[in-house]
Amino acid sequence: MVLSVGQPIDRYASSCGYCSPPGERSKTDSSRTAAALNALQLSSEVYQKMINRGWRRSGRFCYKPHLRSSCCPLYTIKLDVLSFKPSKHHKKIVNRWNKFIQHGDDASTGKQKGKDNARFDLRSSVYASEFRDGQDQVFAHRFEMALEPSSYTDEKYELFKKYQTGIHHDNTTRQGFRNFLVVTPLHQEHIPYLSPQSNHLPTHYGSYHWCYRLDGKLIAISVIDILPECISSVYFMYDKDYEAYSLGKLSALKENVLAHELHTAGAPFLKYLYLGYYVHSCQKMRYKGEYHPSYLCDPESFEWYPLATCAELLSQHRYACFSRPERSLRGDPGPELVEDFERSDPQEPEERALEHISVISEVDGSQISVITANLAISIELGVQIDKVSTSHFCDRQKTIRHVDAASSSQYTLTIAKDAVWFYHRKS
Repeated sequence: MVLSVGQPIDRYASSCGYCSPPGERSKTDSSRTAAALNALQLSSEVYQKMINRGWRRSGRFCYKPHLRSSCCPLYTIKLDVLSFKPSKHHKKIVNRWNKFIQHGDDASTGKQKGKDNARFDLRSSVYASEFRDGQDQVFAHRFEMALEPSSYTDEKYELFKKYQTGIHHDNTTRQGFRNFLVVTPLHQEHIPYLSPQSNHLPTHYGSYHWCYRLDGKLIAISVIDILPECISSVYFMYDKDYEAYSLGKLSALKENVLAHELHTAGAPFLKYLYLGYYVHSCQKMRYKGEYHPSYLCDPESFEWYPLATCAELLSQHRYACFSRPERSLRGDPGPELVEDFERSDPQEPEERALEHISVISEVDGSQISVITANLAISIELGVQIDKVSTSHFCDRQKTIRHVDAASSSQYTLTIAKDAVWFYHRKS
């Protein structure tokens, strides 16, 4: 069992990048976050539950937007990969890339021939141009893809830097790249396939870099999380020299196929591709709605609603509540909404939920003691997680056993580089 460890952060407001010109942000703090978490480690199951309730991660930093009081509400969107049918536009993107790899045709070549779309199978088409050992065909270019656990290399950083400056007109640093797209709180956990999987499929849940190489050169990376119910698309970066090939949309199609393969291989609950946030008020983010059938997470009930049925409500309101349309709002957030955001108290968890949450009660050097949250509250013991530094988790390796006499349970914590493993068994 993997222990999810994190330091809660209170609500906050920040500037918004969706309603501003490229490379700029809003002049006021008009984007609001309901809660945040510095996650030292998360199990794949816990993070799956978090994103099902509107959370998202940036490196180890996890956050949940407060849609009702934000200028540009962020709705979690997911695509049903088992029911997905590529559009003519999607087929054209795949065919154009394959023609470039196989024949060296330029992206500006005229319209696709009718026969290109006559018999189109998405899975075979997205793999058609990839190099395979022992293949008979000789292509104009050698295109390879490699799925590898999230890691840092100078080559990856140089691609990210070129993408940030060329596409987003923004600067970055090596450490910024590490914090944003390399470091992850997700622990590698075995995927319990019900049948033997293909060699190219991952064996573990966790964070991955899916690297695109053209003639040996790294030209794109999909940063993805593979979780029990979905592939979550974290970020995509590409070499601007290949911008004409719509690599961002091509990557979504490839991730769709991968999710479908994982499901078919015996991961029965993995049926979706999460595309991050859908921002209806931002035209450049609406492309996520081009993949059907997609669903939006209701910001209040956390139920899923077909995007097609949400469109009218989204077009007429700044904030849309699909479960209770009468709570939808027009116009920019006024002082009353801002005040409500600043003063509102989070919902108290049920007593039974607190029994499954452990808090760090004491830190003494390399030793950590944990107790259940309800016990911590009953004895009014303050959580001392602020005493835990990053170096403590990275530089130490020690096993600590803590026995909770009240529940007759034994907890074993192993502190090692970049991770905390947690095992629980009855004594």
